[in-house]
Amino acid sequence: MNTLSNSVSSTKRFDRRFLLFMTMGVLLGVSSLWAMSVGSSRIPMTTIVDAMIEFDGSREHLVIWTVRLPRLLASLLVGASLAVAGAIMQAVTNNPLASPGLLGVNAGAALAVVLAIVFFGFSSSSVYIWCAFGGAMLTAILVYALGTAGPGGATPLKLALAGAVLSTFLASLTTAILIFDRDTLDTVRLWTIGSLAGRQMASVMAVVPYVFVGLVGALLAGRQIMTLSFGADVARSLGQNQTLWRLLAAGIVVLLAGSAVSLAGPIGFVGLVVPHIGRMVVGVDYRRIIPFCLVAGPLLVTTADAVLRYAFSSRDIPVGAAMALLGAPFFIYLARYRIGSGR
Repeated sequence: MNTLSNSVSSTKRFDRRFLLFMTMGVLLGVSSLWAMSVGSSRIPMTTIVDAMIEFDGSREHLVIWTVRLPRLLASLLVGASLAVAGAIMQAVTNNPLASPGLLGVNAGAALAVVLAIVFFGFSSSSVYIWCAFGGAMLTAILVYALGTAGPGGATPLKLALAGAVLSTFLASLTTAILIFDRDTLDTVRLWTIGSLAGRQMASVMAVVPYVFVGLVGALLAGRQIMTLSFGADVARSLGQNQTLWRLLAAGIVVLLAGSAVSLAGPIGFVGLVVPHIGRMVVGVDYRRIIPFCLVAGPLLVTTADAVLRYAFSSRDIPVGAAMALLGAPFFIYLARYRIGSGR
């Protein structure tokens, strides 16, 4: 009887999760169509569907394929990358405040790209990607070194403080460099805030292989990431090679965060907000949180970008600004009520 009851309960939970992901998928599809229809000029959704099926060379079809489709794909890739990277960082560090933005990874990647442009004159998307990878990796190492310094080793609060200080310093350094190089400042002003404007298909396609590898790696490593989230003692008792899996997880985060920053700049708070929403909706199992982030991250970024372009059609407001307005109160809530109460 208990076996039958457990089986029915498990089936109901599966059905609810399946319905949830199906609903999110439909919402993401609707949001994507809406994002392609809004902007300086409104394009009917029927025209968008026609352009996807058969390109006829008209002005509207040209705008869809050369301007709005690359922007949409960029928002999907960036949202998925940052959300999944944030979930992995929170699991590996056992820090609910961890995210690529708050721990300085985004700022380090952005600084590396700006240095490549200002001092070396690079203009290739592939070079930007590798510079972003290098900056993200070095920053992650430095934050962890600072967070583990002193008595008690690494704690969630120490890592958060180290990341916040280093992120502020790197962002200030980036701003200072750009102030003395007006040409570069004019070129990357919106990008440094986190913008999807002006993305070209070549730039989007350049990051696809790295994002694909990172996301597939995250999905395949879900069980091991879940084990890491239990803490060192439990992971050791389960026989996990913690050093190996922490390095692999860090590599995935660098791939995802570096790709996102090279494409759209340092967009913050996506990697903080989405994993926490995932825990509220699907529970604490990272085998479910990571797939949730894979869908919810793009949904959040795409919807935010579409809302901004709908509300301010004559201006291009960076989506990074919207994420900051959304994420800052959420960060305060986590720091005050969740972390402060030890939950």
